[in-house]
Parts: sequence; C-alpha cells; structure tokens
Amino acid sequence: MNTSSCIGISTMKPCCRILSSCKGSSFIGYSFGKCNHLINDNLSNPHCKLDDIHRVSNYANRVIGVIGSNRSVFCGSDSNWRHSRILLGFRLNKETRCYYVNANAASDVRNHSTSIEAQVNEKIFDKFYIHGGLNVKPLVIDRKESGKDVAKVEKVRTDVNDGSGVNVKHPDNYLNGESVSESPHEKELSEVEKEAWTLLRGAVVNYCGFPVGTVAANDPADMQPLNYDQVFIRDFVPSALAFLLNGEGGIVKNFLLHTLQLQSWEKTVDCYNPGKGLMPASFKVRTVPLDGSNGEFEDVLDPDFGESAIGRVAPVDSGLWWIILLRAYGRITGDYTLQERVDVQTGICLILHLCLSDGFDMFPTLLVTDGSCMIDRRMGIHGHPLEIQALFYSALRSSREMLTINDSTKSLVSAINNRLSALSFHMREYYWLDRKKINEIYRYKTEEYSTDAINKFNIYPDQIPSWLMDWIPEIGGYLVGNLQPAHMDFRFFTHGNIWTIISSLGSHEQNESILNLIEDKWDDLMGKMPLKICYPALEHEEWCIITGSDPKNTPWSYHNGGSWPTLLWQFTLACIKMGRPDLAQKAVDLAEKRLSADHWPEYYDTRHGRFIGKQARLCQTWTIAGYLTSKILLQNPDMASKLFWNEDYELLENCVCALRPNGRRKCSRSATRSQVGL
Repeated sequence: MNTSSCIGISTMKPCCRILSSCKGSSFIGYSFGKCNHLINDNLSNPHCKLDDIHRVSNYANRVIGVIGSNRSVFCGSDSNWRHSRILLGFRLNKETRCYYVNANAASDVRNHSTSIEAQVNEKIFDKFYIHGGLNVKPLVIDRKESGKDVAKVEKVRTDVNDGSGVNVKHPDNYLNGESVSESPHEKELSEVEKEAWTLLRGAVVNYCGFPVGTVAANDPADMQPLNYDQVFIRDFVPSALAFLLNGEGGIVKNFLLHTLQLQSWEKTVDCYNPGKGLMPASFKVRTVPLDGSNGEFEDVLDPDFGESAIGRVAPVDSGLWWIILLRAYGRITGDYTLQERVDVQTGICLILHLCLSDGFDMFPTLLVTDGSCMIDRRMGIHGHPLEIQALFYSALRSSREMLTINDSTKSLVSAINNRLSALSFHMREYYWLDRKKINEIYRYKTEEYSTDAINKFNIYPDQIPSWLMDWIPEIGGYLVGNLQPAHMDFRFFTHGNIWTIISSLGSHEQNESILNLIEDKWDDLMGKMPLKICYPALEHEEWCIITGSDPKNTPWSYHNGGSWPTLLWQFTLACIKMGRPDLAQKAVDLAEKRLSADHWPEYYDTRHGRFIGKQARLCQTWTIAGYLTSKILLQNPDMASKLFWNEDYELLENCVCALRPNGRRKCSRSATRSQVGL
C-alpha cells in the first residue's frame, strides 16, 4: 500500500469530523475499504482509558497511543507502520466505551523515532504533541455504517479493585493483558496495612472513568485543600510503586501517558515560554460544562507547570521522576513496549534536552533555583542541590537503559555517558564529607589561582559550622547539601543522601558510610518519627536571612528540619541494597506505632518529631504509600533490585577528563575504583 494515512484534528474547536471515503484510504495504517466512516471527536461524556483493556490480536504489539482533541496534524506512510493499534471510543446509545481497533501494516514503529540533536528545534514535535489546549481526550468515532474491513472490537472491562486490601484477584484485573498472578507478598494483612490500602485506593483520581493518579491528600475535614487535591508527579511515585508491586500496573501506565501528553502543552508565564520538555508539577481533573451542550459535562486535565505555584518555580524534578518511574514500570511489569513507543522515546529526549543543554556553568551538576524539588520553598538550596543531582544521575542512567539506539540517538547516548562519568566523579570527589575531609577543609588555603589548586571552590575554613565538628562520627560520612564557588552547605539532606545510595552516585564505601552515620545519629535523624528531611534546622538570624522568615518553615518544622514519613520507602530501598534491612525494619516499626493513630500526617514537627506538623495535612497520600511500599519491599527484598542501580564500572574506566596537559593533572578515578573493590 503506497497511500499515506493522515489525521487532521482541529486545534480551534472541541469537536471535528473527518470523512474518509476514498478507496484504499487508511487511518493510522488501518484500511477502511470502500465504505465511508465519519470520524467525530465528540467530547461529551467520554469514558475512555488508555490501555487497560483486552487484547484482540496476538500480532498487535505496538501501541500508537491516544490522539487528543487538540493534536496537530500527524502524517505517516502506511508502509512504515507495523501491527499498529489505536484506542477508539465508539458512541453507542449515548454511552462511550473503549475499544481497540487493530491495524495491520508493515515495517517498524521505531523508524519514526526523532533525534534530539537534529530535530529538537524543529516543528517535527508538533506532529506528536498537543499545543494550546486544556483537554486530553481520546478520539471518539461514530460508526455510520459497518464494513467487512472493520476490525473486531471488545468492550472494555470497567471493574475495579474493591479497595479492601491487596490484589483482590478480580478476573478483570489485568497487567500486560493477562490476569495478575498472586502477589508474592499477598498474605494476611495487619489492620494498619488494611487501613492504608483503603485510604490509598480512596485517593485515586479518575479521568474519563479510569484511574490516572492519586491526590496529594484526601482529608475529608480539609475545607481548603489548596493544591493538595491535585495529582503531583513527585507525590505519585510511592503510590505508583505500591500499585506496581501489588500487580496493578494500569493506573501507572495511564499516569505516564497522560503526563507525557501534558508535557508538550503551551506553557506561558508572563509572556515567556519554558522549554517543551518541561513536565508539569501537577494536574487536576476538572469537570466542566461541554461547550454548546444542554447540561452535559466533560472531564478536562488542568496542569500546573509552576505558573500557579508559590514562588512560580518550575518543577525541575518532575521530568526526572517521570523517567525514573517509567523505568520502574518496565522492570516490575516486564512490559517494555511502553518505553519503546515513539512518543515516549520523544518525551525522554525532550527532558534530556532541557537537562543537557549547554550553558555558562562550569560543572556537570544541574544549576537550579530555590524550591525546585521536594523542598519547594525558600530554604537556601539554590545552586547545585544534592537532591537534584542524585535524581539527575538516576534519570540519566534510566534513559540510557531505555533509549532506542539508532543513528539519531547515538550522539545523545554519548552525551549521557560523558555526563554520567563527569557527574559521578564530581559528586564523589567534591561533595563527600567525613571527619578526614573536614580536617582537610579546616586547613585549607584560600585564594589559590592554579589548575593544581587543592581548594578548587575557594571554601573558607570559617564556614565550617561549630555543630558539625562535634556531630560528625568517627566512622561515617555524607554528601553535603550544596556546593558552588565559596559556598558549601554542610547540612545533612536525607533525601539526597538516600538517593545517592539507591542510584550508586556514591561509591560503595561512601554508601556504607552514609548508613553508618544514620545509624550513629539515629536520635537526631529518626527520633520519634522517621525521617528528618534535613539536619540541623535553620534558626534565629540564619532562619530570617535564608528563608525570609518563612512562617511555614520555622525551625524544626516542614522543610526546615521536619520529619517526613514518606521518605521511608526510599530509606528501605537503600538499606536493602546495602544489605541492612534491619535498619529499615527498625524505622518502619517506629513509624507504624503512630501513623495510623495520627491519621497519616504529611510531616511532624520538633527536633525529634514528637508532634504532628502545625500545618500538616492528614491522610497524606505519599505518607500512606511510602509506608505500604516499605512493607512490601521488606517482605519481598528481591523486588528491590528492580528499583535500584548497581555500580557502573564502565564509568570508572572511562574518565572524560582524559588527563590532558592543559586540564586537571590529577584524576581520582583509580582511587574511586579502589573504594568499590576493583
């Protein structure tokens, strides 16, 4: 077949119609024959899910995806599409249901992969992404007449888990098209676990009748939820892992695909458009009246890219979390077709383009503003915060695993490898702090002008805080919170250090030292409720100057030394990786005593986490999900290996500095290798 298929969908109106009447015409590779079919993007009362449905053909192994009402034109030759599949909704008896239509064509969908370097600034991405809309709706087709060439369809099963516990063994509960086998952790649950599962399922958000995420908090007594009734990419990760580990992958796949579609929307803040690859911080499902209708309503997705956030900060970590979750989905479910999709591959490239773009910075670390990650308020982390670097390293390693290697991506993969090598060296060499390093900084000379300078960042010894000299243990260390010229943030940031272990950003020796420090300083970092987000808190004049006297970040509260139980799942993952599940179990047991009785708070206040946070939301979803994920991982430690990264020895072999005469004359690659037992 030499004809080409083309979809043209108006970006101006909520509905459009396309008539395909010519002989041999096709729709995404599916031939309609001689009959006429009217394509109607009808948005009234849709009930369509991305992919949680029966498979109708053994040879259909590529998912083309959902085409929203605001997509631009997409054209492709039929000869280039192989075994395509498109999700359609047929309007029958005033009810919209989801079906698959199989399309049998030739070749491989990977041939449509786009190169970030060759085409990132071109309009080619307009063919894949939505622009200027508020709505992501499945394409709805009204059948005008039947034809023998029309593919067979099946009704989507809409049964859902009843929320009473883990994996209720619904016959309609499918993962990768087949019924889920009994979960290895499925056993008699404690009352706390049962309550947690019920609350987690109660926080699920539906879009067009199907789950796409979980709200940040679901406290029925909260009359002013602000943005806690939205689905945050960062907050959904522990929920996604709990569902994945319980054999429920549909909600995670829906989430990944819908947020991918939101990625390319027009984003404008004061007449400025951020990069296309920016992922939203969150989105909300709104029910609004349908234009021109009589009492009919529709669901729309309303994303927030930071234009509504406090301080108007772009969510740098959203794209990084999205890539990390995409990898986790494939490794846990075994469904790698999702990450092989052309739109998903393009989404990965767009995020990497934002992160790897050339700039004025001299370091391989990402330069960000204050409040661009979990600590989303002014806390003095602007610059090169540890949390962002650890997530960046994880996202780069994830992308390298998932990217399809071809001529158009070779240069991108090479750039990833070079950045990983440089970032690994930079973090291990310059961010690491232990008793020996403190003594070295204490004796630093300043104002060194030389390529051989020891004090490369011109850190003044007087910056070393007095509390640190007595606090650092004899055995143990950590990565500092931030590093830039003449500034080293000596605070211990738990999230960044834990993720350093998970991603192997630190060496094996360093990772062990971090856990040793946490164990040694258990009362300070765990107290009555794990885990302290940072230590110590900013107090007195330091609090006034750095936070701007933020009334929410008062000393030992919220992000300024508050205790966040959602960090349990990451701590558990790190402990299992390092062969210390006993530490994780100790932390989970500590949290389990209070979480349910306290109604699952967002965070705890005071130096040892004795009191519920003064502005903490109750029934906080990622608190609930973090606890459940920790319990599942401890019961099934083998599953943890699907989520963490082992040391990449090639990064130690391939040093990008190359020891050029005009560059750094001393390279610590050999020393780093010795730390991991090479």
